[in-house]
Amino acid sequence: MDGKKFKGVLEDKDKEVITELKGQIKSSLSGFLRVCLVGILVLLQFILIMVLPFILSDFTVYFYIVLEISSIIVILSLINDNRSPSYKISWICICLMLPISGHIMYVLWGKTDSKKKIEKKVLWLLRHGAEFLEQDPAVVEEYEENFVFRSKMVHFLNSEGFPLFKNNQIEYYPMGEDAFEALFKDLKKAEKFILMNFFIVAEGALWDTIHEILLDKLHAGVEVKFMYDDFGAALRTNKNFKRQLEEEGFEVRVFNPIHRYTDKLYMNYRSHQKIVVIDGNVGYTGGFNLADEYANLVERFGVWKDNGVRIEGDAVWGLTVTFLQMWEVCSEKIEVIFAKYRPSKVFPPNHVYCQMISDGPANNPDNPIESIYRQMIHYSTRYLYITTPYLVIESDMQDALVCAVKSGVDVRIITPFIPDKKNVKLLTNYNYGFLLKNGVRIFEYLPGFIHAKTIISDGCGIVGTINMDYRSFYLHYENGVWISDYDTIRIIKEDLLHTIEQCKEITYEEWKNRPAIMKLQQGFLNVFSTLM
Repeated sequence: MDGKKFKGVLEDKDKEVITELKGQIKSSLSGFLRVCLVGILVLLQFILIMVLPFILSDFTVYFYIVLEISSIIVILSLINDNRSPSYKISWICICLMLPISGHIMYVLWGKTDSKKKIEKKVLWLLRHGAEFLEQDPAVVEEYEENFVFRSKMVHFLNSEGFPLFKNNQIEYYPMGEDAFEALFKDLKKAEKFILMNFFIVAEGALWDTIHEILLDKLHAGVEVKFMYDDFGAALRTNKNFKRQLEEEGFEVRVFNPIHRYTDKLYMNYRSHQKIVVIDGNVGYTGGFNLADEYANLVERFGVWKDNGVRIEGDAVWGLTVTFLQMWEVCSEKIEVIFAKYRPSKVFPPNHVYCQMISDGPANNPDNPIESIYRQMIHYSTRYLYITTPYLVIESDMQDALVCAVKSGVDVRIITPFIPDKKNVKLLTNYNYGFLLKNGVRIFEYLPGFIHAKTIISDGCGIVGTINMDYRSFYLHYENGVWISDYDTIRIIKEDLLHTIEQCKEITYEEWKNRPAIMKLQQGFLNVFSTLM
């Protein structure tokens, strides 16, 4: 295969901007120090908890009685908790290994009560935005007449507040650089407003280019709302990043500043969403962040394969509402006139159907994204292809994949050969065993790191920000688009089959014969898989 194919589907002559950019990786010393300071504060809490039993060692008998009572309370609390079994097992293991300290940790950070006040406010704001999403019954009826079996997923997502939209045009980008090249062009065409939300923002060639376009639009009277996650930007933007943008005319919101709520470890909850909306008519989402490695302008972990979609049509309103919901969450108050951001044109009718999906930790234990992933697996009939950088899934998801194989479905999963996080790579590999033994085919992307998050099956699929791990399903605010369109899914399938050609297939025998030290590391890390 031509090596240039790794760089995307666009020919060089079509890449008017990307080919001219020189990537770079910048680090922020102030951001690093801020993250370190927060880390030290959390570490001090851990140290205090760990040494407390020794300080009070003279009261051993009393501690033993308290410990027994506490253990009963913790176990009853976990048994009656409706969160995932893996989460419960992890906390039980921590309490067993650290009999006194573990109990204190659970009371401080494991119980939902400590975060309920924050989450109630978040949910209130999210529900306000959801009021602006309305389902046209005729669209659902029409879909149900044509796709009876698949309509089960539509009804489920609808019940979770995600309307079904038709009249959409979708472009799929198999690499991050393809998505950014198209995004540059659309941003330059903006007339009314631009909404942008990224998990990671890094100063570099991509940011410089987009920043320049956005400044031109601001000077032309276009409203720009820019939102990012504090942890995702802290290490790679300067300390005055937000203030400088606001001085230039941007409206800026930062999700969950990391120095807040360190006593509750609420900083562990991040916004992993990636959304761009232009004039309410065009929207983008996918795995790519606003950093040079996502467009292969610099090399980190080999070739960085990401993906994304451009949507023009009725479904963009769902993406707009998702953005505005998180904007109000960051503002901590209702402040947006949603009607102002409605689409500015009527789209030609067609039968390309989409549902914009999102969720986050405030919803726990209700996780519609995890549920729709599970339904995608259960309802697959011929094939099921998945790309994910992290495969750290619970037993019920593993059982669903194996059940699909035993039902005659061709199940294939693509993961990275070169990892960005070594411990998560070890856990990903650990999860191969049961799947490989039962017929799931697993491929590792040899050119580098696959960051794309995709699941497709029999004419429908999801592209978005969702990793197949506990963090995405329970600890992050995520978003994606459920697509029902044979042409779009065919294009995505062709990309994944092409990607598999660049992969090494992992066998069960190979997995069984991995080094003993690796097995030991994986067994230990697996205890903490839901907390990583």
